[in-house]
Amino acid sequence: MSSLSEKDRPIVQLLLSTGTCPRCVLRFCCVGSQMLYRHPHKDLMKNLQEFLKNSQEKEDTVCLDVADPPCKRIRLEHGEEGADDLNHNGAIPSADDGNSATESSAVKVCNVCLGILQEFCEPDFVKKVCQKVNSADYQFTSFVFSVSLPPQLSVRERAAWLGVKQQMRNLGLPLAKDDIIQLKEAYKWIIHPQLSEELGVPADGKSLFEVSVVFAHPETDEECHFLATACPDCFKPAKNKQSVFTRMAVIKALEKIKEEDFLKHFPCPPSSPKNLCDALEIQCNNGAVFVAGRYNKYSRNLPQTPWIIDGERKLESSVEELISEHLMAEFKADSFNFSSSGREDVDVRTLGNGRPFAIELVNPRRIRFTAEEMRRLQQAINDSSDKIQVRDLQLVTREAIGRMKEGEEEKTKTYSALIWTDKAIQREDIAFLDDIKELKLDQKTPLRVLHRRPLAVRCRLIHTMKSEYIDEHHFRLHLKTQAGTYIKEFVHGDFGRTKPNIGSLLNRTADILELDVESVDVDWPPTLAD
Repeated sequence: MSSLSEKDRPIVQLLLSTGTCPRCVLRFCCVGSQMLYRHPHKDLMKNLQEFLKNSQEKEDTVCLDVADPPCKRIRLEHGEEGADDLNHNGAIPSADDGNSATESSAVKVCNVCLGILQEFCEPDFVKKVCQKVNSADYQFTSFVFSVSLPPQLSVRERAAWLGVKQQMRNLGLPLAKDDIIQLKEAYKWIIHPQLSEELGVPADGKSLFEVSVVFAHPETDEECHFLATACPDCFKPAKNKQSVFTRMAVIKALEKIKEEDFLKHFPCPPSSPKNLCDALEIQCNNGAVFVAGRYNKYSRNLPQTPWIIDGERKLESSVEELISEHLMAEFKADSFNFSSSGREDVDVRTLGNGRPFAIELVNPRRIRFTAEEMRRLQQAINDSSDKIQVRDLQLVTREAIGRMKEGEEEKTKTYSALIWTDKAIQREDIAFLDDIKELKLDQKTPLRVLHRRPLAVRCRLIHTMKSEYIDEHHFRLHLKTQAGTYIKEFVHGDFGRTKPNIGSLLNRTADILELDVESVDVDWPPTLAD
């Protein structure tokens, strides 16, 4: 095995004799050749046995031919003597003992990786993962593979590493923990080519399609618990965590605990388990897909989002649901998140070019749609209801959605309000409104939204107004305003919480009967050809 050198012999001998699998042996010998890890388990064990045998024969030859053994031989003797430091947990055997140990440990579950680099690297498990992926019916052109490991693996790896560290110290050679090949990395070296071949697509760290495996090992679950006593500050309860013994908490504690304290509580080398890890979950997840467009709302009895008060639904549908139910079905997503450039009240229509919106489709099975398919989807939404219509429906990126939210305070909106006055009016009574430009308002949070918005006074602008006389008690007012202006309150004053207001300007009581949004001046998403 060309990647191993003479300095690795005591490490190989120690680890194999204590029940460590061949791939974990390579990790602790800092072997960085990915191809070696992909060799069959039996071949690796045979090669390691051959390596130990050849090393021993080479030493015997040197001892016979050279009067004074070289320093390497002396260092090896020191290593064997130094092993007495570990004898209370497991001494290093001779070369012959090592070979017999490797033979007996061939069928044992690895005392470091708990079988991750054994059974779970085999073709049968790879096929099981791929069957799960294929049955989930996802569209994908590449994949990223992730693994969730039991936290106690870090404890066992630390125990094995302390034994290796002692050996290297006895040999007079340095060993940093960072030099060891991480278990996850080695596992992915082995599993990636097999998954790629079986799924027919490449592994790509930037892929939006994730295949994940969650491993657990109930037999050794309690092996982390001593760390909570030694390092209580590392284990804090969290609402979204079932256990305080998370992998990151365990790693943090292992970095903090002193070696001598660790060795008092945990055997070095770690004992051999009876059972393999369990693959608790094999999951697939596609990155979110984002769909944008503009919607018109023609109903005065339709909220933008589900209207639920104290757990009771007030109206049967919403703009959000009328659009999303079609997208959810076509994209086969788990859930969605709806956002828009502002919102209108339940009794307000949205006309003109409509209001920009975006929907995040979470974990979609289908992700590829042609422009024609998107047009058909848009038509299906429009045919399903006379309360809304959508236009410019298209796939967008997550980054592009930011443009919808940019300039919330700077963008303008145009409204049409039907206004009633208690006192009779003539055309000349409202004509002066047309001449008012950039009218500054101070709007205290309206009473109707105070339950969900913080109390504050907001300065807003009415850029222009144009009045349209109807009769002695009614007129229509067209307004161009700063985004975020409360139009209803500008009309009736909200008991003096909006100043000035139409009532105060006309010196009479005014109220709003109807309100329409005529335009939302956001140049997004891009307009599509019909």
